Amino acid sequence: MIHSVYLVDDDEAVRKALALLLSTVGITTKGFADPQAFLAEVPKLAPGCLILDIRMPTISGLKLQERLAAQGINWPTIVISGHGDIEACRRAFHNGAVDFLPKPVDEQDLIDAIQRGQEALTRTLDRRAEQAETLALLAALTPREREVLDRIAEGFTTRQIAEGLDLSPRTVDSHRAAIGAKLGTVSQAEMTRLWLEGRETP
Repeated sequence: MIHSVYLVDDDEAVRKALALLLSTVGITTKGFADPQAFLAEVPKLAPGCLILDIRMPTISGLKLQERLAAQGINWPTIVISGHGDIEACRRAFHNGAVDFLPKPVDEQDLIDAIQRGQEALTRTLDRRAEQAETLALLAALTPREREVLDRIAEGFTTRQIAEGLDLSPRTVDSHRAAIGAKLGTVSQAEMTRLWLEGRETP
Protein backbone atom coordinates (compact mmCIF):
# COMPACT_ATOMS: atom_id res chain seq x y z
CA MET A 1 0.00 0.00 0.00
CA ILE A 2 1.31 3.46 -0.93
CA HIS A 3 0.93 6.06 1.81
CA SER A 4 1.36 9.81 1.60
CA VAL A 5 4.81 11.35 2.05
CA TYR A 6 5.09 14.72 3.80
CA LEU A 7 8.24 16.81 3.46
CA VAL A 8 8.86 19.51 6.06
CA ASP A 9 11.87 21.68 5.19
CA ASP A 10 12.22 25.46 5.18
CA ASP A 11 14.58 25.29 2.18
CA GLU A 12 12.42 25.57 -0.94
CA ALA A 13 15.19 24.31 -3.21
CA VAL A 14 15.53 21.14 -1.14
CA ARG A 15 11.76 20.59 -1.12
CA LYS A 16 11.55 20.94 -4.88
CA ALA A 17 14.59 18.72 -5.51
CA LEU A 18 13.37 15.92 -3.26
CA ALA A 19 9.81 16.15 -4.61
CA LEU A 20 11.15 15.87 -8.16
CA LEU A 21 13.39 12.96 -7.25
CA LEU A 22 10.61 11.02 -5.56
CA SER A 23 8.16 11.72 -8.39
CA THR A 24 10.45 9.81 -10.74
CA VAL A 25 9.74 6.63 -8.76
CA GLY A 26 6.03 7.30 -8.40
CA ILE A 27 6.09 8.86 -4.94
CA THR A 28 4.06 12.05 -4.55
CA THR A 29 5.00 14.40 -1.73
CA LYS A 30 3.26 17.29 -0.03
CA GLY A 31 5.70 19.95 1.07
CA PHE A 32 5.60 22.30 4.04
CA ALA A 33 8.02 25.18 4.56
CA ASP A 34 6.90 25.79 8.13
CA PRO A 35 6.56 23.13 10.87
CA GLN A 36 3.73 25.15 12.43
CA ALA A 37 1.79 24.98 9.17
CA PHE A 38 2.32 21.23 9.09
CA LEU A 39 1.11 20.84 12.68
CA ALA A 40 -2.03 22.82 11.81
CA GLU A 41 -2.70 20.51 8.86
CA VAL A 42 -1.98 17.20 10.63
CA PRO A 43 -5.56 16.57 11.84
CA LYS A 44 -6.74 16.66 8.22
CA LEU A 45 -3.94 14.54 6.77
CA ALA A 46 -4.00 10.83 6.06
CA PRO A 47 -1.31 8.83 7.89
CA GLY A 48 1.94 8.92 5.97
CA CYS A 49 5.73 9.00 6.06
CA LEU A 50 7.53 12.18 7.15
CA ILE A 51 10.76 13.67 5.88
CA LEU A 52 11.90 16.30 8.37
CA ASP A 53 14.78 18.73 8.17
CA ILE A 54 16.56 18.91 11.50
CA ARG A 55 17.23 22.68 11.50
CA MET A 56 14.32 25.04 10.86
CA PRO A 57 13.76 28.58 12.18
CA THR A 58 10.64 28.08 14.31
CA ILE A 59 10.67 24.42 15.38
CA SER A 60 13.48 21.95 14.76
CA GLY A 61 12.78 18.64 13.10
CA LEU A 62 13.50 16.86 16.38
CA LYS A 63 11.09 19.10 18.32
CA LEU A 64 8.44 18.54 15.65
CA GLN A 65 8.99 14.80 15.92
CA GLU A 66 8.55 15.02 19.70
CA ARG A 67 5.39 17.15 19.44
CA LEU A 68 3.82 14.66 17.06
CA ALA A 69 4.69 11.77 19.36
CA ALA A 70 3.12 13.64 22.29
CA GLN A 71 -0.10 13.82 20.24
CA GLY A 72 0.03 10.07 19.62
CA ILE A 73 1.09 10.55 15.99
CA ASN A 74 3.92 8.11 15.43
CA TRP A 75 4.22 8.13 11.67
CA PRO A 76 7.47 6.74 10.22
CA THR A 77 9.96 9.60 10.08
CA ILE A 78 13.14 10.18 8.10
CA VAL A 79 15.29 12.96 9.52
CA ILE A 80 17.62 14.80 7.13
CA SER A 81 20.32 17.26 8.09
CA GLY A 82 23.30 19.13 6.81
CA HIS A 83 24.43 19.68 10.40
CA GLY A 84 23.76 16.34 12.04
CA ASP A 85 25.68 15.16 15.05
CA ILE A 86 25.68 12.02 17.18
CA GLU A 87 23.32 13.50 19.80
CA ALA A 88 20.80 14.64 17.19
CA CYS A 89 20.99 11.23 15.54
CA ARG A 90 20.45 9.50 18.89
CA ARG A 91 17.42 11.66 19.68
CA ALA A 92 15.91 11.06 16.26
CA PHE A 93 16.13 7.29 16.63
CA HIS A 94 14.92 7.47 20.23
CA ASN A 95 11.81 9.22 18.91
CA GLY A 96 11.24 6.43 16.40
CA ALA A 97 12.97 7.68 13.24
CA VAL A 98 13.29 5.19 10.39
CA ASP A 99 16.57 6.74 9.28
CA PHE A 100 18.84 9.75 9.75
CA LEU A 101 20.32 10.95 6.45
CA PRO A 102 22.95 13.65 5.85
CA LYS A 103 22.54 16.32 3.18
CA PRO A 104 23.03 16.11 0.30
CA VAL A 105 20.74 13.11 0.60
CA ASP A 106 21.73 9.97 -1.26
CA GLU A 107 18.84 9.23 -3.61
CA GLN A 108 18.75 5.47 -3.10
CA ASP A 109 19.14 5.75 0.66
CA LEU A 110 16.12 8.06 0.79
CA ILE A 111 13.99 5.83 -1.42
CA ASP A 112 14.95 2.77 0.63
CA ALA A 113 14.11 4.58 3.88
CA ILE A 114 10.71 5.64 2.54
CA GLN A 115 9.99 2.07 1.50
CA ARG A 116 10.81 0.83 5.02
CA GLY A 117 8.60 3.55 6.45
CA GLN A 118 5.73 2.65 4.12
CA GLU A 119 5.96 -1.00 5.13
CA ALA A 120 6.08 -0.14 8.83
CA LEU A 121 3.06 2.17 8.51
CA THR A 122 1.07 -0.51 6.68
CA ARG A 123 1.77 -2.98 9.50
CA THR A 124 0.78 -0.40 12.12
CA LEU A 125 -2.49 0.50 10.38
CA ASP A 126 -3.35 -3.17 9.82
CA ARG A 127 -2.74 -3.88 13.50
CA ARG A 128 -4.92 -0.94 14.55
CA ALA A 129 -7.72 -2.12 12.27
CA GLU A 130 -7.54 -5.60 13.82
CA GLN A 131 -7.60 -4.09 17.32
CA ALA A 132 -10.61 -1.94 16.45
CA GLU A 133 -12.44 -5.01 15.16
CA THR A 134 -11.59 -6.93 18.34
CA LEU A 135 -12.85 -4.08 20.54
CA ALA A 136 -16.11 -4.00 18.58
CA LEU A 137 -16.58 -7.74 19.13
CA LEU A 138 -15.85 -7.47 22.85
CA ALA A 139 -18.16 -4.47 23.19
CA ALA A 140 -21.05 -6.66 22.06
CA LEU A 141 -20.71 -8.86 25.16
CA THR A 142 -23.00 -8.33 28.12
CA PRO A 143 -21.34 -7.57 31.50
CA ARG A 144 -22.00 -11.16 32.62
CA GLU A 145 -20.57 -12.58 29.40
CA ARG A 146 -17.49 -10.43 29.91
CA GLU A 147 -17.09 -11.84 33.44
CA VAL A 148 -17.31 -15.37 32.05
CA LEU A 149 -14.83 -14.53 29.28
CA ASP A 150 -12.39 -13.11 31.84
CA ARG A 151 -12.40 -16.43 33.65
CA ILE A 152 -12.21 -18.49 30.44
CA ALA A 153 -9.11 -16.51 29.45
CA GLU A 154 -7.61 -17.08 32.90
CA GLY A 155 -7.96 -20.85 32.41
CA PHE A 156 -10.83 -21.64 34.76
CA THR A 157 -13.07 -24.64 34.06
CA THR A 158 -16.82 -24.36 33.64
CA ARG A 159 -17.35 -25.68 37.17
CA GLN A 160 -14.86 -23.19 38.63
CA ILE A 161 -16.51 -20.33 36.76
CA ALA A 162 -19.93 -21.44 37.99
CA GLU A 163 -18.75 -21.57 41.59
CA GLY A 164 -16.97 -18.22 41.35
CA LEU A 165 -19.97 -16.41 39.85
CA ASP A 166 -22.61 -18.35 41.79
CA LEU A 167 -24.13 -19.78 38.62
CA SER A 168 -25.05 -23.26 37.47
CA PRO A 169 -22.64 -25.00 35.06
CA ARG A 170 -25.47 -25.07 32.51
CA THR A 171 -25.82 -21.30 32.73
CA VAL A 172 -22.07 -20.88 32.26
CA ASP A 173 -22.22 -23.14 29.20
CA SER A 174 -25.06 -20.99 27.87
CA HIS A 175 -23.00 -17.83 28.36
CA ARG A 176 -20.01 -19.54 26.77
CA ALA A 177 -22.07 -20.42 23.68
CA ALA A 178 -23.28 -16.82 23.43
CA ILE A 179 -19.71 -15.54 23.74
CA GLY A 180 -18.59 -17.94 21.01
CA ALA A 181 -21.35 -16.74 18.70
CA LYS A 182 -20.47 -13.08 19.23
CA LEU A 183 -16.70 -13.54 18.93
CA GLY A 184 -16.99 -15.96 16.03
CA THR A 185 -15.04 -18.74 17.73
CA VAL A 186 -15.55 -21.53 20.25
CA SER A 187 -11.83 -22.05 20.70
CA GLN A 188 -10.59 -21.19 24.19
CA ALA A 189 -7.21 -20.24 22.73
CA GLU A 190 -8.77 -17.84 20.23
CA MET A 191 -11.06 -16.36 22.89
CA THR A 192 -8.02 -15.79 25.06
CA ARG A 193 -6.15 -14.13 22.18
CA LEU A 194 -9.04 -11.72 21.57
CA TRP A 195 -9.32 -11.03 25.31
CA LEU A 196 -5.62 -10.22 25.53
CA GLU A 197 -5.76 -8.02 22.44
CA GLY A 198 -8.65 -6.10 23.96
CA ARG A 199 -6.68 -5.52 27.15
CA GLU A 200 -3.57 -4.38 25.26
CA THR A 201 -5.42 -1.81 23.16
CA PRO A 202 -5.05 1.73 24.56
